[in-house]
Amino acid sequence: MRSSFLIGAPSSGCGKTTFTIGLLRALHNRGLMVQPFKTGPDYIDTQYHELAAGVISVNLDTFMSSTEHVQTLFRHYGTGADACIIEGAMGLFDGYDDWRGSSAEVAQLLNAPVVLVVSAKSVAYSVAPLIYGFTHFRPTVYIAGVVFNYVASSRQETMLLQACSDAGAECFGCMPRNEGLVMPSRHLGLDLSQQSDMERLIQMAANEVANHVDIDKLLTLSCL
Repeated sequence: MRSSFLIGAPSSGCGKTTFTIGLLRALHNRGLMVQPFKTGPDYIDTQYHELAAGVISVNLDTFMSSTEHVQTLFRHYGTGADACIIEGAMGLFDGYDDWRGSSAEVAQLLNAPVVLVVSAKSVAYSVAPLIYGFTHFRPTVYIAGVVFNYVASSRQETMLLQACSDAGAECFGCMPRNEGLVMPSRHLGLDLSQQSDMERLIQMAANEVANHVDIDKLLTLSCL
């Protein structure tokens, strides 16, 4: 069965894009055909996706497109893929009007489970109520599990795993803080001089994902 899921986060700055490109490349390195998507009209992250996965990334935008068109795009480009990965924008429920136009709306529309990327900067067990809130806020938006990012120590990781367990959520992995994983400027998109730097960053991100995330569990729990 095909795995399809949306990568979301409680807010911007949690490392969704770094995790997404790392996962895209890690799956590509396994020989899987992976189809990337991006919520909203973003044209920069889609360039990163294409470099990581080797195929064009497609925008899914419920503000400028009808729900039927978004569903048609997803079906068309996802045909034949082993995994369809949608990178969300901003916080999971941030839309143009409450949660309308948000990543959560796209996930609900496409019946796509959500992998929640949670920043571990300056927090430990207090993520438990945050995760519990996201997993229970809208039952029609299914949170398949959590990936912690920017984990600073093994002690912090232990507390995060306990928090996730107590919140009743699956944890797919804990990615350590890595000062080398810094995204380039996103103001103008990629130019030729940046592509070699991006290739290095993508492969580094792929190694981090492969080493610290249970990819097999993630794919299994996100099968449609």
